[in-house]
Amino acid sequence: MKMVAIVGMAGSGKSEVARAFEHHGFRKVRFGDITDEELGRRGFEMNEENERRVRQQLREERGMAAYAELNLPRIDSALQSSNVVVDGLYSWEEYAMLKGYYGRQLTTVAVHSSPATRYRRLARRAIRPLTKKEAAGRDKSELENLNKGGPIAMADFTIVNEASLAHLEEETERVLLALK
Repeated sequence: MKMVAIVGMAGSGKSEVARAFEHHGFRKVRFGDITDEELGRRGFEMNEENERRVRQQLREERGMAAYAELNLPRIDSALQSSNVVVDGLYSWEEYAMLKGYYGRQLTTVAVHSSPATRYRRLARRAIRPLTKKEAAGRDKSELENLNKGGPIAMADFTIVNEASLAHLEEETERVLLALK
């Protein structure tokens, strides 16, 4: 079975690419589900501040590879019967841990969009919209504190998402064909 991890900055189109992989039979494991579940467990409102606090606390408690480690059972279970697409791999440590664990079975796909494009998208999204200031703050935090640039730089494939959704889907199809 194949495992593909989608990497990129917030608003780049990672979830759209993951959705396209799902349409091709991949089962999705979304790393952010851990945050959502923890917010619910703690009775916190779902917003950028609380999400960031929970992410930081989990990483302080468990290390920078926390989300990869916490999702291993979900990934392993899904790989028993399906190819898997991981939406939301962030840190270098997560990447290194998954690469060490899955080896050649893991392929990474970076989705890139300019900050201006991403900030427009993030302001318009229905769930967890961000202002330009919040989006820029998240970028800074993710790059400086989460080592997010490494997995993007080491991606096996890169999709540039500056055009239409149809173009993004075409680029995703190109990657899917290359993986066969």
